[in-house]
Amino acid sequence: MDVKIEESWKKHLGNEFEKQYFVDLTNFVKSEYTQFQCFPPGKYIFNAFNLCPFDDVKVVIIGQDPYHEIGQAHGLSFSVNDGVQFPPSLINIFKEIEMDLGKPMPNSGNLTRWAQQGVLLLNATLTVRAHAAGSHQRKGWETFTDAAIKALSDERENLVFILWGGYARSKKSLIDMSKHLVLESVHPSPLSANRGGWFGNHHFSRCNAYLEEHGKKAIDW
Repeated sequence: MDVKIEESWKKHLGNEFEKQYFVDLTNFVKSEYTQFQCFPPGKYIFNAFNLCPFDDVKVVIIGQDPYHEIGQAHGLSFSVNDGVQFPPSLINIFKEIEMDLGKPMPNSGNLTRWAQQGVLLLNATLTVRAHAAGSHQRKGWETFTDAAIKALSDERENLVFILWGGYARSKKSLIDMSKHLVLESVHPSPLSANRGGWFGNHHFSRCNAYLEEHGKKAIDW
């Protein structure tokens, strides 16, 4: 199957595209996009991979589902298009960056600038039906994105995996912690963050310290 995804990822994940689950997933997604409004727009489904080639990845931030309201999702976890109001989780991410690194709240919630520096902003499920959170879960996307996480863990060294919330933390079993840094905390959504454990986690400074220790350029968050 010819999947339009960045070439280095095609090399590392090409076997997945021939498996029955991915054929079934493709048929499901095509049917959904034909019948319903779905997000992100088709050309952005693999945006996280296309902006961040396999060998350029330095950090992986795992989300669960794309945003499901109009104009928000563009294929990067936690990110929204320019000009879109910041969702509550993203506001809390920027607040923690400000507390941790002293960087003021940006004007845009578009995190393409992170992806271009080597941050893979990976949702476990890459598509969703409009106004229906979780509608494309358990259709095969998780098998595919788990394969991506495992490939990075197995074939790269000294990456930072950032796991926010119970769902992301469930992916820890895919990661070889003897050669990568795993940072965990509660989810930045207000429901979790306001209970404690989000603010003051210092994930952004800790991530950069680790990258620099291993001869990599820090991320300009």
